[in-house]
Amino acid sequence: MKAATSRISGPRNSEALGPLDPRTAAWRNDRAELSLAGLIAVPHFAEAVTLVATSRAAMLSAPRPDAPACSEILPGEEFALLDSSHGFGWGYNRTDHYVGYVPLTALQQPQALATHMVGPGDALVFAAPDIKSSVVDILPAGSRVAASSDGTFLKTAGGYLHSRHLRPSGAPATDNWADVALGFVGSPYRWGGRSRAGIDCSGLVQMARLLAGHPCRRDSDMQAADTVAVGRAQARRGDIACWTGHVGILLSGDTLIHANAHWMRCTVEPLAEVGARAGADPQIRRFS
Repeated sequence: MKAATSRISGPRNSEALGPLDPRTAAWRNDRAELSLAGLIAVPHFAEAVTLVATSRAAMLSAPRPDAPACSEILPGEEFALLDSSHGFGWGYNRTDHYVGYVPLTALQQPQALATHMVGPGDALVFAAPDIKSSVVDILPAGSRVAASSDGTFLKTAGGYLHSRHLRPSGAPATDNWADVALGFVGSPYRWGGRSRAGIDCSGLVQMARLLAGHPCRRDSDMQAADTVAVGRAQARRGDIACWTGHVGILLSGDTLIHANAHWMRCTVEPLAEVGARAGADPQIRRFS
């Protein structure tokens, strides 16, 4: 992999890690984010315009509806827009700097600064500050909202959210992120997914970490790079088990929670059974 100071053109291998990894450094053959000027040779540089997701939407690898998903953006997350064409915006999710294409219909100008994150579970949006009132929407965990206190309920532009469904921005982090992951058990497996409507293996790790107040990058190789290896005998709850292209969270030294394509859902399984299917023992790694 070339050094970050070299001038290059054309997308890199999508598995590359580093400052110019095109998964997290916004550049194409024709355009790049202005901050990359001097590091990459492209015809045009663009300054990002911040938009906000109005709904859960797949981030796609190309500007067409049938393109493979690469991630997902959640309501209220900020999207740094660098280009738009064919009804899609190209840029990155400011939560994890992950680059992709999002339908422009799922984006809007920011209305107010987010004050809370939905979580650890999904949240009902009520028409009135009353649990018996009608439900007008459901926000997935990880959504960002601007809310003002109204006692037990918080008022948003779309309705009312119960305070127990929200995590204030800047709330202290917790080490119980493996417990948060258990809330995704039974969610269907979806490549690129980051919500209970569909989630992939690294999405589960990322969302459990984010909902517990810890920053976390998007893909399994990134998560492996951000952790340290530990011996199998020292494995404990909250460590991650890494295979090439797959990751899960240890609930104990021999039990794993993971979103997987074998069962097509998020499941809890003996670590040994997962390793047997993979044909290899995992590397155990730990977030510091």
